[in-house]
Amino acid sequence: MHKRSAFKVSAPGSTMLMGEHAVLFGQPALVCALDVRIHISVTPRDDRSVTIKSALGDYQSSLDNLYDDPALSFVIEAIKAYQDRLDTGFELIIDSEFSSTIGLGSSAAITAAMVTLLNQLLNINPDLNRDFRQGLAIIHAVQQGRGSGADLAASLAGGVVCFTQQPLQIKPISPPESLVLALYYSGYKMKTPDVLAHVEQQWQARSMLQQSLYQLMGDTCRAAIVALENQDLAEFGQLMNVYQGLMDALGVCDATLANMIYSLRQDQSVQGAKISGSGLGDCVLTLGTQSPPSLPNHSCLSIRTSQQGILIDGKAIQASES
Repeated sequence: MHKRSAFKVSAPGSTMLMGEHAVLFGQPALVCALDVRIHISVTPRDDRSVTIKSALGDYQSSLDNLYDDPALSFVIEAIKAYQDRLDTGFELIIDSEFSSTIGLGSSAAITAAMVTLLNQLLNINPDLNRDFRQGLAIIHAVQQGRGSGADLAASLAGGVVCFTQQPLQIKPISPPESLVLALYYSGYKMKTPDVLAHVEQQWQARSMLQQSLYQLMGDTCRAAIVALENQDLAEFGQLMNVYQGLMDALGVCDATLANMIYSLRQDQSVQGAKISGSGLGDCVLTLGTQSPPSLPNHSCLSIRTSQQGILIDGKAIQASES
């Protein structure tokens, strides 16, 4: 491995606009990169030591004997995936512009950044589809095979993307510049793998009905993609509300989320409101025409899309697609 100097990699957070749950069953999803980022500074070492400094904790080990750390599970799993090819260790300093508490795709962003920096250490050029597959394998290793990778696709590519898992497609969508989005945090969240396991258990005896529900979700998402491409935000907002009804039918909207959604819809500026993410906690996403309304007892984060995905030393990379 060619020894190289220190460098920095950053990846944006993300949020699902539409396609939750159904994306795992062949349906499309709409996901967007956000203008908040995770930054990793990497300094190659002359020995086999690996050190990590982050807000979630510090870590030190040998590249040959990595131990697990739940707080840094995606970082450690990424290094494990590459350890046989790495000649020397390195120091990582991880900084985030957003909290991992609110679901802004922090796990996907850190995975996207780690795959990129490890490939850089090995002098491997970026390749969007290959890097996605490497990142998804890491996420699945941590999450017992669960997760679509839609948020990973957005972190790697930037912008708003239409994503499908099989066949793999990461297609950029040009949203209207007037897109005003906000996230409202419920105050709690259930981990995505746990929500997916819950849904699986609840629908075991009604699998045909479940498939029909996912088809409806996919049809709604496809219509929403057309609405965005036509710059029709009013239609997109209505389709957000339709998708929310399907999420409720799936069983991932609890009383707190339902109350938040209906309260937000009372504001005339809100064109659409739905769960963002897997549900049973975390966030509600709104589409509006002006500054987002406040919601008592719930923090509001006004979000903007980021056209840039992975940055290396502050510069966008031109990834090919395989």
